[in-house]
Amino acid sequence: MPTSIVTYLGALRTKCVHLKSNNSFITDAPTDNNGKGEAFSPTDTVATSLASCMLTVMGIKARDMEVDLTETTATVTKTMDVNPRRISKIEVVFDIPAHVDEKTRKILEKTANTCPVHYSLHPDIEKVITFNWR
Repeated sequence: MPTSIVTYLGALRTKCVHLKSNNSFITDAPTDNNGKGEAFSPTDTVATSLASCMLTVMGIKARDMEVDLTETTATVTKTMDVNPRRISKIEVVFDIPAHVDEKTRKILEKTANTCPVHYSLHPDIEKVITFNWR
């Protein structure tokens, strides 16, 4: 069964629909690549999906360990390269308001770094991951 349908709307914009839930989002080409930059670019969604995936698998592990990660945020910075145009670096900074011991931190950090998106990204993409425990 297909996962999604992506429709080109013109003017370098697409609409992406998740078939199971019917949720959708728009992408725009970025301003540095002839676009309006009024929405996530396709490469923004790739970089953002890394943080989302890391938080999701951390959340699963944290739930199993009875740790509440509610209100954890991840700030994502994507760096593009040229020739060929591609993502060269993704930086993710987690701010985690959970009070946990060092062992739990290590387990959750290792879990985050083994998410499917992390493993799916090309090894040439530099990944800089920072965990700030508050």
